[in-house]
Parts: sequence; structure tokens; C-alpha cells
Amino acid sequence: MIQIEINQDQLERLYLQKVEERLNEIESKHYFMDSKQLTTYLNMSWPTVVKHFLYEEEFGAIRLGSKWLFNRKEVDKYMDKFYKAVRDSGGDIQKYVSKF
Repeated sequence: MIQIEINQDQLERLYLQKVEERLNEIESKHYFMDSKQLTTYLNMSWPTVVKHFLYEEEFGAIRLGSKWLFNRKEVDKYMDKFYKAVRDSGGDIQKYVSKF
């Protein structure tokens, strides 16, 4: 007779790991994001994106008719750079962006 024991915690961790891997795979297949996807991705409002990032040359935004599209890799690179600059200037975004 074969007896099988299942560790529920280990099974749950494995399941969540696989789900996260699959979500990352799906996300990486999308080259562009639209404005709604971008605001969700950055956890910022559209007015904040427009005010602080949209017209920055390195931000990775292009316009197609009335629709904005954003290159995910360029946005990631820009936001990493932005994050480091804010941290290096004291960590306060409001003070950092008010310099410009």
C-alpha cells in the first residue's frame, strides 16, 4: 500500500510561487502598457504621472493618436533612476520634484 502525506503549507507556497512565475511571464510578454495599465503598475494617479513623468524624454512614452503607450522596460529603467535620485536627495518626492 502507498501512503501519501501532503504538507499544506509547502503546497500553498509552491502554488503561490508558480502563480507568481506565470503572472511575471504574462506581464513580460506585453511590450507596451496603456495609461490605465501604467497607473496601476506605478500605483499613481494619471494626473501625477502627467505632472511628473509623462513629458520626460527617458520615460518611454509615445503617443498613438489620442492614446499614450508606455514601454515597460524604459519605464522600469526611468523609475529605478528616479527612485535612486529621490533617495539620494533625502527621500521626499515632493521636495525632489519641486526643484524642477
